[in-house]
This record gives sequence, C-alpha cells and structure tokens, in this order.
Amino acid sequence: MKSLITISTAVTIWLLTVMYGHAQETQTGSTQKIEQVNTLKEKIVQTEKEALKTTVENVNSRLSNGEITEAEAENLKQSAAQKHALNIENKLAILENKMALMDRNPEIEPDIEDDNGFMLRIGTSDEDDDVIYLGPKNKKRKYDKRTTSDFVFAFGLNNVITKGESLEDSNFKVAGSRFAELGWAWKTRVFDNTNWLRIKYGISFQFNGLKPTDNRFFVANGEVTDLEVYPQHLKKSKFRMDNLVVPLHFEFGPSKKIESDDYFRYSTANKLTIGLGGYAGINLSTRQKLKFEEDGEDRKLKLKANYNTNNFIYGLSGYIGWQGIAAYVKYDLNTIFKNNLVDQRNVSLGLRFDVD
Repeated sequence: MKSLITISTAVTIWLLTVMYGHAQETQTGSTQKIEQVNTLKEKIVQTEKEALKTTVENVNSRLSNGEITEAEAENLKQSAAQKHALNIENKLAILENKMALMDRNPEIEPDIEDDNGFMLRIGTSDEDDDVIYLGPKNKKRKYDKRTTSDFVFAFGLNNVITKGESLEDSNFKVAGSRFAELGWAWKTRVFDNTNWLRIKYGISFQFNGLKPTDNRFFVANGEVTDLEVYPQHLKKSKFRMDNLVVPLHFEFGPSKKIESDDYFRYSTANKLTIGLGGYAGINLSTRQKLKFEEDGEDRKLKLKANYNTNNFIYGLSGYIGWQGIAAYVKYDLNTIFKNNLVDQRNVSLGLRFDVD
C-alpha cells in the first residue's frame, strides 16, 4: 500500500511539475492570475491527499471493528489511491484547458470567490459530487449519514367516530369532510450496521375539516357543543380544526446498502416502508364557514370561536408505502369536545407523500 501511495504521489508531483512549467511558458495573463492558478494547483493536490488520508482512516476503522477483512481493506485502499491520483490528473487537465481558453479569450475572467479561495466550479457547491470546488466552504461527503429529512404532505377523507355509532350513521358528509397535513420530518437510523429500523420525527400542521349533514352547524350551548339546524338553507357548512403536532413513528422495512471507498449509504428506494406511531400537539384554532342565500343575495359567515374543543391533541397514526407514496391513517385519542355527553373522535384516511 505504501509503495502504491508513493508511486501515486510521485506521478502527481511529476504531473504538477510538468503542467506548472507549461503554464509558465504559455500564460500571457497578469502575475496575479498566475499566482492564483498556482495556488489552485497546490490546493487540488492537497485536497486529494487529505481525502485519501480520510478514506484510509475509515477503512482502517472498519477493519478494526471487524466489518471487513484485511484483503477487502487492502483492495479498498488501493482503489482509493488510484482514484485520487486520477482525480488530480483530471482536475489539473481541466484547469490547463480553462487557462488556455482564457489565453485565447482575454475577456474571460477566472471564477474568483475571494482572497481565501480560487474556484473552478463544475456543478454547484451545495452538491456532494462537484468535480472541483475549493476554498474554506468546501464540503466533503460525510462517511455515514444516519439522519435525513423530508417534506411531508398528506390529504384525504376526514370524519368522526362517535361512541355507539358506526361511520355509516355519521353526522358528517363522507366525501365532503377532508383533512390535509403539511410538515417536515427527520429520519434517523437506529442501529450502526443495519437500517431495518428507523425513527421518523418532525413537526406538522394538521387541518381537519368536517361538513355536517342535514343543513346543520355547530353551536356552543354553555359547556356543551351541539349540532343544530340553521334557519336558512345552507349551501355550505364546514367546521375546521387547525392543529400543530409533533409526529413520531417507528419505520420498518428493508434497505439496500450502497458502499464506496469513502462513504456508505442505506437506500429505501423501491422498498416497502411501514411506519407506526403517533402524534401530540395543540389546537391552534377552530372555525366554521357558512354559505347561504338571504334576500336574494349570497351570504358568507366566517365564525371563529373555541366551541369547547380540546386544546391538547394526541393520537395514533401509521402508514405503509412505496417510493415515497403511502396509505396513511390517523386517529385522535382525545375527544373533539371537552364536555359532550357522547365521545366523538376525529379519524382520517388518505395518502401521504414524503419528498426528499
């Protein structure tokens, strides 16, 4: 291994010397540009050496932990040494071509960020796979990335489970009562060497809507909230609860391990995922929207009140999905209203999208 690294280093120094000499002969730009180019060449070599050192340290750590054999470790080290030697050769060639282009086209200026770094960028600095991105803000690929994050969006049907009644006897329209959820979730692998179990947690806004049947709306009568018939014909009657919750799920399912010489990842692409857990939070607001016709004109009422709803929200939820799309169900363990004689709990069924 040492001999291979020595050879690679020697080849690198030779390439650097030849290309540096060629640059001195052909460059017609200013002294400042030449110094910047030389600085970049040195940084190219240094960056690749540091990356090789990190890779070797990671391989040695895996060998010490018994994750790989000595033969596998030696192969990984040799592959890494070859890779970084070729990286130096290719990056210096790119730089030489860039400077040759500048010679022929004096109006082209190098991509200078500031005094602390000189960049020749292919791609963007926010990506892990840049060909070249040097300077103090340079990002290196993390060897083991155990936590990822997703944007969560869900929608579907919403209704109420009333004690002693079935959903067929619901006081709310099945198709007209809906829910939506918007949030952000983080997913963390539980174990070091397997990804079969993950913890998914985050923060979400839940919007649970109910549309009463038979021309009714909610009325707070003291500490009790009842459904009553509205005096005019209602074109629309909608009751909505807006909640802020913290979901927590244990996610199960197979993964594919992707390994390289300087990093590894677990991927759940094209794999079944199952999440079981729940949520807890607070009710932010409760409101009603009524639409009706009065004296030949359309009227709209927006009513915002407490309606004796529970302020603390908690429940159970789960999903089963594939490729970021899942069937999703959630059920509030708290009753909707604090003091009603008959317990009523919100239930939702729909689709969930986890977008990374």
